[in-house]
Amino acid sequence: MKLPFLVFAPLLVGFAMTAHAQQAAKPEDTEVWQPVPKTVAGKLQATPPPKGAIVLFSGQDLREWVSAADRTQPARWQVADGLLTVDKTVGNIETRRTFTNYRLHLEWRVPAGITGKAQARGNSGVFLASLGPGDVGYELQVLDSYQNPTYVNGMAGSIYKQLIPRANPARKPGEWQSYDVQWTAPTFKPDGALQTPARVTVKFNGVVVQNNVALAGPTLYIGQPHYQAHGPSPIKLQAHGDPSEPISFRNIWVQEQ
Repeated sequence: MKLPFLVFAPLLVGFAMTAHAQQAAKPEDTEVWQPVPKTVAGKLQATPPPKGAIVLFSGQDLREWVSAADRTQPARWQVADGLLTVDKTVGNIETRRTFTNYRLHLEWRVPAGITGKAQARGNSGVFLASLGPGDVGYELQVLDSYQNPTYVNGMAGSIYKQLIPRANPARKPGEWQSYDVQWTAPTFKPDGALQTPARVTVKFNGVVVQNNVALAGPTLYIGQPHYQAHGPSPIKLQAHGDPSEPISFRNIWVQEQ
């Protein structure tokens, strides 16, 4: 049936306004600067893997990891002296295995003498469920947050661009830090609609900075998060493109639940 132009005109205007809004969106739109979490004393939790845990990095090799850009290719970050160091020239890496609900432990270190400021200072991330190559998934931010102001939903311990940490227990560059994560994956109805959101608890240097919080969807650098149905997913480590010196990881293990 042919409808008069007046019927279509409001729809066309609406589509145009939506498209313009999307084009006009900026990263700054989703940066939150207040309130600034209180600085507290944190202590490294150097927890060994419990019985039954899957050791993702023991200091020896990257057999449990692949390239996030091409899962048929091995991970090519640097392994030396028991440490895994980001190689920013080769991109993100992720686990060979996929996971649903789990407990994750990892330790990370911003190098002493780190340069840069704000988001360009020791930036990396742990994607608790990787949904593809690049920075797609649910990101727990890694950053030098010791006396390094930035937007608070982008500091260490944040769920990037979503959830502000309850406190800031970051240690000095050159000192090891720890994340202990309890991850519950989202569930979806048969038609793909969200049934239950992802939830996460994070201990940062032994301090609870996220307490069983619900996520609004996967991380987005620009725009608002939203869910799309997915299944079990790898865990991904980010090779951020900031110009500062690369960070290192050690003692990474996961316990499925």
